[in-house]
Amino acid sequence: MNTNDLFDVVGATWPAAKETQVGPWLIRDGQGGGKRVSAARPVGPVSQNDVALAVAEMEKLGQPALFSLRPEDGQLDSILAQMGYEVLDPSILFIGSLFEEAVPPVTAFDIWPPLQIMKDVWSEGGIGPGRIAVMERVTGPKTSILGRISDRAAGCAFVAMHGATAMVHAVEVLPDYRRHGLARNMMYAAARWAKEQGAEHFSLVTTGSNVAAQSLYSSLGLSVVGRYHYRMKP
Repeated sequence: MNTNDLFDVVGATWPAAKETQVGPWLIRDGQGGGKRVSAARPVGPVSQNDVALAVAEMEKLGQPALFSLRPEDGQLDSILAQMGYEVLDPSILFIGSLFEEAVPPVTAFDIWPPLQIMKDVWSEGGIGPGRIAVMERVTGPKTSILGRISDRAAGCAFVAMHGATAMVHAVEVLPDYRRHGLARNMMYAAARWAKEQGAEHFSLVTTGSNVAAQSLYSSLGLSVVGRYHYRMKP
């Protein structure tokens, strides 16, 4: 699987409400679902004059002028930098073979639709109704993972399939329960569910600043295969 294929997995497992091509741009209507579903993407060569078109289309949607940039978008990246757009959330794509590890009893479960307690955990981490709506829009196989520790719900994640690849999104563990292995057990549960769906690959996206997540994913045998970042005017 090449990096572009993995970006297709991202789009299918974390979809915008609507995508429209306007000139050389793919405009995403995110409806409050976060940067990943609301940032504009170039679909052809663009110049500085084209930026205003994308900005106008995003303004129509009530969204800030936000652009998603991959390594091959170097020219656009330079144009936006010169226009005063600042880098946000450098992100990393991980993928690897499906791993099989036993899930310790009463620690992690796959549940769909997510329970209210899971939505509460997500909400504490800033994952609100707009992102829950993104999960609901996914049309392929999907589920949520409930993580438990110290006799309480303390973590959750979302996992969905595109082709033979499972991708995990919205991993959240409450601060007081981090560094106790809960996120790892949630990944084991996600991989178990993915295997039941016939997955061959397991993938995730995390921000470059999330060193703990990167360490976990590397320890699971996943490798970095791509990067991207956003630019937005302050």
